Amino acid sequence: MLPESNAPSPKLQFPQLFSGMLALAIALVGSAYLAGNALRSLRSNDNLTVIGSSTRPIRSDFVIWRSSVSSQQATLPLAYQELKRHSDKVQAYFKSKNIPKDAISLSAIDTQPIPETNGNGAQTGRTIAYRLVQRFEIRSKDIDAITAIARSSTDLINDGLPFISEPAEYLYTELGKLRVDMISEATKDAKARGEAIVNVSGSRLGTIRKAETDVFQITARYSTEVSNSGAYNTTTIDKDIRAVVAITFAVE
Repeated sequence: MLPESNAPSPKLQFPQLFSGMLALAIALVGSAYLAGNALRSLRSNDNLTVIGSSTRPIRSDFVIWRSSVSSQQATLPLAYQELKRHSDKVQAYFKSKNIPKDAISLSAIDTQPIPETNGNGAQTGRTIAYRLVQRFEIRSKDIDAITAIARSSTDLINDGLPFISEPAEYLYTELGKLRVDMISEATKDAKARGEAIVNVSGSRLGTIRKAETDVFQITARYSTEVSNSGAYNTTTIDKDIRAVVAITFAVE
């Protein structure tokens, strides 16, 4: 059964100051500007909104690999017979690689009539051939094994099969357990940054008056990719997950 995608939830409303400026906002806290006159002018009963973030490395624990074979012949029976031979060879290959049968899903056969066209490119109403496609989907927690098999599947092409392998998709299924912890860490980071700011102004950080979370960013390891709608990288096994919060504190 395919796990929940854990794709980032729709973006919550985020203060305009931070929207679309995530990377810049994270870097701003340490800049000279934050130690300037704006900080020294903080007064009691002011509000201070601070960005906090938390980043963790994660390794994908689930892989989806899709592939297909096709056949094109003048009649449906001939196309089906050829497609079945191709499909049997692919399944025999999967079996030889010790892929469990329950990890393999076969789609319904996709049938595409090929119309005849005249010299002007207009269809004549006759069908000159049929193209059939059988798709396979493998879902597994054995990341390394399926990755290796996908890479070696060119053996099927070398055997003369019209085999198409799609890039594997790598997912992480334990995001729900991480989200709460990462929001907590990001909140602590925001508080530490806020205290650093008010200490320069001679004030004290008070209670939290407002807290908002931005969408999670799941990117390739060490990537600086950022998306306002949230990023979810599925092309790499090793990833980074980043949580960002905007915390508004009272200034005392």
